[in-house]
Amino acid sequence: MEDMPYADWLRFAKQCWERYGTPVTVVDLGCGTGNLAIPLARQGFHVTGIDLSEDMLAIARSKSETLYGTEGSLRWVQQDMREWELPEAVDAVISFCDCLNYLLEPESLEEAFRQTCQGLNPGGLFLFDVHTPYQLQNYAEHQPFVLDEEDIAYIWTCHLDEELCELEHELSIFVREETAGGPAGRRYVRVDETHVQRAYPLEQIMQLLGKSGFSTVECYADFTWDKVTPETERAFFVARK
Repeated sequence: MEDMPYADWLRFAKQCWERYGTPVTVVDLGCGTGNLAIPLARQGFHVTGIDLSEDMLAIARSKSETLYGTEGSLRWVQQDMREWELPEAVDAVISFCDCLNYLLEPESLEEAFRQTCQGLNPGGLFLFDVHTPYQLQNYAEHQPFVLDEEDIAYIWTCHLDEELCELEHELSIFVREETAGGPAGRRYVRVDETHVQRAYPLEQIMQLLGKSGFSTVECYADFTWDKVTPETERAFFVARK
């Protein structure tokens, strides 16, 4: 994940808030290990990071408390994004890094949208991105992907269900471990992961947002304020309650 464009996600969010109003309270939905929530907290926002994975939240909590001292303006909550709920409404919700592509049914997507709308203050903003159908087709056409570094390597293959536009990622990851034998005793431990994502037509996403209670919805292309095109890889949505 070290090559992921976290700075670009943060820049897009800040630019959006400059346009529409800067929030005080922010939810990072699908926060992972805190690579967006922690910088936002350090910049003065009151952030709640929500994720389904307790393992990722444990890493996020350790980073935030041990390395950055953001515990006063940052909290971590383990919840499903389709059912998340806080005691108080917030000013903004973000969900970047294609988190919503992991919801494999339109009903699940609508549930997440509805919960998010309910969790926002009036006029609050929901910012998120998704892989487009074009991007998932690109993955399928250009796979396999290979990483070969000294401490880690992987083989990454993809299978696309064209009817659903659902992509199954299969990763075999090899992580080097040191043993008592020194360099001669190095070994690699294999970890297998499967990730499944689904891309929805952008028009369907806009309809579901409207149905879920958002009053205005805008869509932009690839970290910019340009209109989406058939070749847009990552679509950014700005939805106002």
